[in-house]
Amino acid sequence: MWPLLFLSVLAFGTIIDRIWFWSRILTKEREVAGRVLEAARREWAAAKDIAQRANKLPMGRFLQSALSLETPDPEVFRLALETSADEELTVMRKGEKGLEAVIALAPMLGLLGTVLGLINSLGSIRLSDLASDSTSGTVLGIGEALISTAAGLVIAIVSLAFYRLFQGFVFGQAKVFRQSGSELELLYRQAWSANERAQAQAKPDGVVAEVRTGHES
Repeated sequence: MWPLLFLSVLAFGTIIDRIWFWSRILTKEREVAGRVLEAARREWAAAKDIAQRANKLPMGRFLQSALSLETPDPEVFRLALETSADEELTVMRKGEKGLEAVIALAPMLGLLGTVLGLINSLGSIRLSDLASDSTSGTVLGIGEALISTAAGLVIAIVSLAFYRLFQGFVFGQAKVFRQSGSELELLYRQAWSANERAQAQAKPDGVVAEVRTGHES
């Protein structure tokens, strides 16, 4: 039961930490993404400022990673978003390994405790005691031995339920990251293409002006 107590404390601490983490960000991530994208349609400096003010949230840091670059190529812009998304999703998966260990070990430790308890209880029975009332203590010992299995199963079931819940949150955030990153990348590529066309149109005018100046001289 002592190892099971340790696993229960580990699982409980991880669950409380993750609940606190997700309660702070779930209601704000989409709001931050929407504000940054809306600002990016009008002015990139405003979008960068909004993302910077929200850098305490994963979404703010994710969008800021690309917006903080100085006129990068579209491919560099995309790579910055992908790298930041991987880092943020890794942080969101914090505690998963601990819960996986609890889910795997708790039932096995509970079963081990039961087996050891049965061995101890049944080992004290003598053949001459089978038909007497002296085996009542052994029956009680067997009932106590089964407690460890029940405890291990309860710990594993609760840990599995929260593990699946947190995984669902991570998958949902990955989808939000992918959608927001794709929209921001599309806006940036459109702005980049418009800037390239403007520079291409301005370049011939400059060349013509230089040629005219040369003829006049």
